[in-house]
Amino acid sequence: MQRILVTGGAGFIGSHTSLLLIEKGYEILIVDSLINSSIKLIKRINKIIDIKFPKMKNKLTFIKGDLRDESIVNEIFLNQYKIGKPITGVIHFAGLKAVNESIYEPLKYWDFNLVSTINLLKVMNLFECRTIVFSSSAAVYGSPKKNFLKEEDKLDPINPYGLTKSTIEKILDNLYKSSSNKWKIINLRYFNPIGAHTSGLIGEVPKGIPNNIFPLIMQVASGNIEILKIYGNDWPTNDGTPIRDYIHVMDLANGHLYALEHLLKNSSKILNLNIGTGIGSSVLELIRTFEKVNKINVPFQFCDRRDGDAAIVVADNSLVKNILNWKPTRNIEDMCRDGWQWQRKNPNLF
Repeated sequence: MQRILVTGGAGFIGSHTSLLLIEKGYEILIVDSLINSSIKLIKRINKIIDIKFPKMKNKLTFIKGDLRDESIVNEIFLNQYKIGKPITGVIHFAGLKAVNESIYEPLKYWDFNLVSTINLLKVMNLFECRTIVFSSSAAVYGSPKKNFLKEEDKLDPINPYGLTKSTIEKILDNLYKSSSNKWKIINLRYFNPIGAHTSGLIGEVPKGIPNNIFPLIMQVASGNIEILKIYGNDWPTNDGTPIRDYIHVMDLANGHLYALEHLLKNSSKILNLNIGTGIGSSVLELIRTFEKVNKINVPFQFCDRRDGDAAIVVADNSLVKNILNWKPTRNIEDMCRDGWQWQRKNPNLF
């Protein structure tokens, strides 16, 4: 049985991916500092395992730790090596992710995202574990001048968060080229993950006031926030609001599974892959769909544009479909329904 390390596995995407890995028969170790996540999600994952996959009970190990401390990373790999169950692959989610916060606290983002990744790669190399799926982002493209983004398009991030992601991609590229075909790497550039697990037991748990549109919609719908702010109604789109490529978090989790299995089965390579639905929805379309599916009103008001935003960001996902044979299976209605179920079952989000 393969043993996989999931960094940041208590976070939104990490928790859903971890559950899927266990469902598919992997033993996993989750390391998370819990800076922007919750230990309760780990407990919820175990609850789902106990109910739905009892044979996989005790196949998840949680370690609270900050990857900026290299000794912690080394200890994780060494302990697995000592018991004869070496880590065979890594899915690397750990890092800070709020675009706006990164603009005002850039050093915090360079510290968290870069130092943790460098420490992880150093220890992976030491223990000859050279298979990694990296959680990158469409933010590496910046403000695109075309509607559908391809992997070969210019990287031009416009905020520190996106810069940390593109820099890590360059580090991984340097590592691959220097390694004499030892490393197996996939950078998944994903777009706008929303929704939640269909059980309603795990979902996104933003710390403080959310930064992203979908958890804000849910907070307004539940009455925790009075009104939703939409930043700009003068964008060059059909209704004047920004268009994004929203993807169900379980489709995204499945993309990580497919990426990992592709690397484990194949020889050395490095790939950059967009992972989105290839379908754009405006902010107003997202709100209206949420209202229709869940039969609830979401009051909103228009505000000035925010720094660092772009008009249209949609994935060309043809490459990931061709290489990994992956495709999204859930639509925006599913995303809105599953996300609201999570919010209703967890009104205070722990």
